[in-house]
Amino acid sequence: MEYVIVGMLGVLIILQVGNLFKKKNDTETIERLGKLELGMVKEIGEFKVSFANDIRKDFDTLVEKIDRKLTEINMRVTERLDQSLEKTNKTFANVLERLSKIDEAQKRIDGLGEDIVSLQSILTDKKTRGIYGEMNLNMLLENAFGTNSGVFDIQHKMSNGFIADALLYAPAPLGTIAIDSKFPLENYERMTNKKLTHEERVAAEKQFKVDFRKHIDAISSKYIIPGETAGEAIMFLPAEAIFAEVNAYHTDILNYAYAKKVWITSPTTLMSTLTVIEMILKNMERDKYAKIIHDELNKLAVEFDRYKERWDKLARNINTVSKSVEELNTTSEKISRRFDSINKVEVDKLMHDEEKVLVHN
Repeated sequence: MEYVIVGMLGVLIILQVGNLFKKKNDTETIERLGKLELGMVKEIGEFKVSFANDIRKDFDTLVEKIDRKLTEINMRVTERLDQSLEKTNKTFANVLERLSKIDEAQKRIDGLGEDIVSLQSILTDKKTRGIYGEMNLNMLLENAFGTNSGVFDIQHKMSNGFIADALLYAPAPLGTIAIDSKFPLENYERMTNKKLTHEERVAAEKQFKVDFRKHIDAISSKYIIPGETAGEAIMFLPAEAIFAEVNAYHTDILNYAYAKKVWITSPTTLMSTLTVIEMILKNMERDKYAKIIHDELNKLAVEFDRYKERWDKLARNINTVSKSVEELNTTSEKISRRFDSINKVEVDKLMHDEEKVLVHN
């Protein structure tokens, strides 16, 4: 920029010099030219210094602004990085917490798998399965009615000598219902085992139906006793899977059970039945106490009517006595006045008063 300005000034000087030479080419002109050149050189030098100072000031200001902007940008970037780092740390902590919970859940699942394997090994024995079914049945009954409700008995001996797992004293029209637990597991597992051949599974299904009918026959013949129990009995299946299998794919077993007056239940359906019976018992108990309260209120009403009658009689007697007391009080006052007159020997006045009394009477 400085060189351009200097070049322009030089061109102006040359033009001025050329004009001077055209006008006058003498010593005076040369001197003037020299002075003019010196003035121009001085002005150019001052201009260069002033221009350089202005450029420097502008550059310093620009550098200062850029430095300030960079500082602000750096602070914002640092703040954003801190916030991002904080969020990242929180996210990482949450991930670690979730991972620890997942690891704990996995350990529980592994333990549950071991428990299931252990349960399967226990349930392979028929006697153990029977105990498991009885315990499950007892737990459902206690959850529904409590331990000492008198609504059911455990291991109740019937009049024919057989022992039912439970005897439920339901209200009419149900009556006393026997409940027996059955757990046909072996053939169910074989007929649902996909690793066996089709023929093996079909044979297991046939045997499963045979076992089921035997259980139904046993319950119907042992635990339905005319005059002692209701006309129906309940078969309790501790496994929901077996109950679902029978209801979904073996309607012939259901029809056979209905014909034998045997209700097939699972833990869920039996609990629903027990809950309904519990509500009926509570309503009956509430109605019984309501009748007692109603009878007592009627008795209280009779007593209250008797009380009211006697109170009215007493009030009449009190009024009569009060009137008699007033009359006695009047007579007493008269007697007192007479005694006073006699004491003062006011015979004439007394006779005069008697005459007034006779006139008034």
